[in-house]
Amino acid sequence: MAISFIRVDDRMIHGQTCIRWSSQYPCDGLIAVNDLAANTPVLKKAYKSASGKKTFVWTMAEWEEKCQKVIDSNDRYFLITKNPIDMAKILVDDGFDPGMSEVVIGPCNDRPNTIKLGNNQSITPEEAEALEKIMKAGYEIEFALIKEETIGNWKKFRDRFGYQ
Repeated sequence: MAISFIRVDDRMIHGQTCIRWSSQYPCDGLIAVNDLAANTPVLKKAYKSASGKKTFVWTMAEWEEKCQKVIDSNDRYFLITKNPIDMAKILVDDGFDPGMSEVVIGPCNDRPNTIKLGNNQSITPEEAEALEKIMKAGYEIEFALIKEETIGNWKKFRDRFGYQ
């Protein structure tokens, strides 16, 4: 399996991602997909040095160009996006099949026009629409900063955004 863990995390790569989650879901490397980070040299360098693992920070276009190589690889990677909208593009709009069906939502900071679901987990209506798309495509969506502290599945929260 080339993808061992799928995560949405507004901090993308940090200690919890690199240490806590990789002990639960072993990986050889991390792939963060975010246009801003990939196009900002200082951000890209910071993310690439945040773990002791092979780390790639790609634009969405680079991901689309290289995702088949990831699948064909013998290495196991975390697939991380900064927001649910980008993850929905990868998993649903582009039809990427990661070979697994769980998406973990990590930190999503409080911002204007968000609904707070839990500690450091706030979602905009546009992000909720992306999560709904991901769920309807057959994925289980779990909200957890760390594995031991899940606040629940998307099905628990979706009615707050008008989904039945």
